[in-house]
Amino acid sequence: MLAAGLKPGDEVITTPITFCATINAIIHTGAKPVLVDVEPDTMNIDPVQIQAKINHKTRAILPVHFAGRPCNMDALCDIVQQHDLKLIEDCAHAIETEYKGQKAGTFGDFGCFSFYVTKNIVTGEGGMVMSRSEEDAARIKILALHGMSKDAWKRFGDEGYKHYKVVECGFKYNMMDLQAAIGIHQLQRVEPYWQRRQEIWQTYNEAFADLPIELPPEVEAETRHAYHLYTVMVDEEKAGISRDGFLNAMTAENIGVGVHYLGIPEHPYYQQTFDWKPEDYPNAMRIGRQTVSLPLSAKLTDEDVEDVILAVKKIIKHG
Repeated sequence: MLAAGLKPGDEVITTPITFCATINAIIHTGAKPVLVDVEPDTMNIDPVQIQAKINHKTRAILPVHFAGRPCNMDALCDIVQQHDLKLIEDCAHAIETEYKGQKAGTFGDFGCFSFYVTKNIVTGEGGMVMSRSEEDAARIKILALHGMSKDAWKRFGDEGYKHYKVVECGFKYNMMDLQAAIGIHQLQRVEPYWQRRQEIWQTYNEAFADLPIELPPEVEAETRHAYHLYTVMVDEEKAGISRDGFLNAMTAENIGVGVHYLGIPEHPYYQQTFDWKPEDYPNAMRIGRQTVSLPLSAKLTDEDVEDVILAVKKIIKHG
């Protein structure tokens, strides 16, 4: 966002169904996050509602390809072109994601990926930024390492010492070479791991088809879902058990579950800072209060998958 030229007072439109890092990055830039509700089925930002939030302060749109499902990039690209905005894609879930044959992260000015331990390429910590502009990529490198004009590798090369200049007030945001070495060898596993997660996803869909829980919608035509998260919606009136009751019951069955995500306006800091109220984003509020992420990993065995299915059926059946 700094490389995109965002400044204090600028506004960035984004989604309430995301991890807090998406919002915090906007705040740390000095800009103001503006939330737009998500589509009720895809859980991705609703392009129709974006138009109503654009004003003279709007500088960028930050969509999140939630769970690996691509956002409506045709609509988003039209909006940024119409209003001359920056497009910064949050691709933390979307290494494998494609929209109409084009890779997620290549539509906007920047595509931001995560290699945290819960992701499909893992370096422990760290990530990657893709940039449309070499100039922007160069500035990110400078900002990531204290604002220095030359990194340590170039300063201490075989050709002799090179003086560096601090050209702006940067950060210590660089990923270690050691982490990159761990990650780069995983690239060859991306496709077979994706195929295994697709198998598990389809197995879940078939197994849960008759249960009174809401399953993920079908993958849209001309897109590729990363199958990063498998989320179900547990409505207490239909399922006979609350979402949190379901979480506790799954844990009691020794099945690991997660919540992706409690809506951003539910968190005290954002309520106090921006006066956000969950009910102003009804789709995000419902999703955040009903969603559960079930285990989805290429390392799951068929027996593991069956354990998950049996636990879900047992809990929903007994309410």
